[in-house]
Amino acid sequence: MLRILLTIVLPLALWVWAFIDCLVAPEDEVRHLPKPIWLIIVLLFPPLGPIAWLAAGKRRGLLRTGAPDGQPGRPAAGGPAGYGAARGGRPPAPDDDPEFLASLGTGPLKGNDKDHEDMLKQWEADLRRRERELRGGDEPEDGRKS
Repeated sequence: MLRILLTIVLPLALWVWAFIDCLVAPEDEVRHLPKPIWLIIVLLFPPLGPIAWLAAGKRRGLLRTGAPDGQPGRPAAGGPAGYGAARGGRPPAPDDDPEFLASLGTGPLKGNDKDHEDMLKQWEADLRRRERELRGGDEPEDGRKS
């Protein structure tokens, strides 16, 4: 059983996976040879073709993340990974961009805590008043039963 697995099933799975990976890989991630040549190599030379594709055919891992100028292997501009410009030089999502949040008045760069505290105190006072009205004034204000 193990012999069948190692000689037939695993090479076949590797061949199918490498062919599909090569087929769907974007043109800018294919290295060293044109994509059609890689497809032919993977198809005609199993298991060496799939192994070559894995080793040299496609940018993977750290090499895929590049700066906006297209230089592979360098972190994208904008600071630490995941902050500033996102992978591939794309702008970050609005909820991750402190400048955008500041323009809305809700981000870490904008400090309107006083307004929020005043509104919260007003809501708490209104809630206490409504609770007293619902109780009918039977209980003391601190919530203890007599």
